[in-house]
Order: sequence, then structure tokens, then C-alpha cells
Amino acid sequence: MQRERFPWKRDYQFVEPGITADGVRIYPFDRGFPIDVAFVRASGPKHVRLNRHEFFEVMYVYGGRTELQVRDRYFPLRAGDLVVMGPHIYHRVLHKPNVEAKLVSLNFHPEVIRSGDAGGEEESYLSTFLCQDTHFQHVISGRKTLSREVFRLILKVHEELPARTPLNRLAVKTYLKVLLLLLLKHFADYLGTRQAIDRKRKDVQRLRPLFQVIDERYEQHIEVRDAARICGMSPSHFMRFFKQTMGQPFRAYLSAFRIAKAQSMLASDYASIAEISQQVGFCSQSYFGEMFRALAGMTPRTYRQRFRAQARLS
Repeated sequence: MQRERFPWKRDYQFVEPGITADGVRIYPFDRGFPIDVAFVRASGPKHVRLNRHEFFEVMYVYGGRTELQVRDRYFPLRAGDLVVMGPHIYHRVLHKPNVEAKLVSLNFHPEVIRSGDAGGEEESYLSTFLCQDTHFQHVISGRKTLSREVFRLILKVHEELPARTPLNRLAVKTYLKVLLLLLLKHFADYLGTRQAIDRKRKDVQRLRPLFQVIDERYEQHIEVRDAARICGMSPSHFMRFFKQTMGQPFRAYLSAFRIAKAQSMLASDYASIAEISQQVGFCSQSYFGEMFRALAGMTPRTYRQRFRAQARLS
């Protein structure tokens, strides 16, 4: 096993700031060559929100144990396991406060291996990510040789980054194609059509007007019937549709979004906790405190104190 020589980052500080109102994670790629390897520690009381992304992700559990949530499905993860995550699928890593997991994540846009328009042989390499329906098994056991082979290739990619020369880029593309071919062979039985991913995109698109309203007016009271009307659905259909698409009920999603906003405010300005509570849409400060503790694992005051203490040390 590799020595402790990797640039580890805390999952919450690395991932959460890049998640938008509609749960889309924006990754800080090199625009000219959008591929990166991240080394993340998943631990502590704070959980990243459910999120989706347009890039493709292969994650290796380097050490420890944790849990993967994909919509309303849960997968236990142990050292050596491999996670394959396609675009537009709401997911997150969960963990217990006293148990740390180390995750090595390969993230890339498909244009890295495409030489031109989508289609042809190069598109076949991406089939594993484009055909993930609700029954797709995202986790490959660490007991399989494949998991270790993929991890070695991820490290090969990391060694070539940042890919500043044509030779570096050629090496990255070569390692990536070998990795994708291994996954393609493993998931051959699942690959049939791209209808599943196209359907997920359309489902998220139906909710986009609501996400825009949440982003602009999250401090206001938003009833389920109002959210349903924005999406052109009946309240009962909306509640089922939202949970199926996002992996959690609408009210839970809205509360998590508001608490995430509150965390940002607690870290970046000096408004009182009572003022922040009102600014993010909570009429009762006590209820705000209860929700904050439930989602962040500590009180708003403790969160602010710890954040400032960490800032002074960094």
C-alpha cells in the first residue's frame, strides 16, 4: 500500500462549497484538460448535502469505512471498495463522527477522451457511466482484483497531473482508457441503453424552476403546494416525484439547503445567530438550533467558534 504522501482534504470543506442551490456540484477543473484526482478524508459531524454533477467519478476507498447514499439507496463502503458514479445522479458519502474514511476520487469530463463530437468508439468507453439506472450496482467489492487494478491506474493518472505537456496528456488518456475498459467489461451485463440517464436529466429539468425559486427566495416560506404549482404538478405527485428524483423529501431538502446557507453565513460574517436564523427562513431561533444540530452535528455557536479557531490556525 502507498505511504501517507497524498494531499488529503476534508470532505466538507472541499465538496460542500461547490454545491449550488439545485444540488449541482461544480468542480474546479483545469478548463483545458478537465480531469483531476482528489484525496479526501470523510469524517466529523458535518455531512455533505445530496448532490449531482455533470462529470464522471470513480472513487476508491483507501482506508476506513463509510456509507454511500444514492438517492434513497445505501451502500456500505469498506477499505478497497470502488464506487462508479455517472452524471446527474444525486448521491453523497455518509459517515459516523468518530470513524474516518480516506477516499481517492478520479473526476473527469468525457471530453478528455473524446477527439471530436460524441459518438463512435470513444463513446463506448463511457457506457458504464451513461447507462446507470435505479438498479445499477455502484460499488465494486474490494475483494475483487479489479478494484486494486483501477486504483493503480488512478494513481498513474495522478502522477501525470497537471498534464502540461502533450506527452503527459497522452499518458493520462491512455491510463484513463484502460481504466474505463476494465469497468466496461465488469458492467457488461448492465449496459443496454442510454434511456435511463436521459430520463434522469428530464426529471431534474422539471424541477429546475423550483431550484431557481429556492436559490432566490430561500428565506421565504415555501409550502409544498407552492412548490408543486411551480413545477406544474399536484402536491401528491410532486412529493413522490421530488423524493424519487432527489432521494429525500422536499422539506428535508429545503431545510438542508437553508442550514448550508447558515453555515456559510456563520463562517463569513458577524451577524448574530438570531439574525442568521431569520435570514435563512426560520421563524423560530430554537427550531433553527434544533435543525442545525441535527444536520451539522453541533450548535450554531459551536460551529462558528470552531470555524474561527480553524481559520486562525490555517
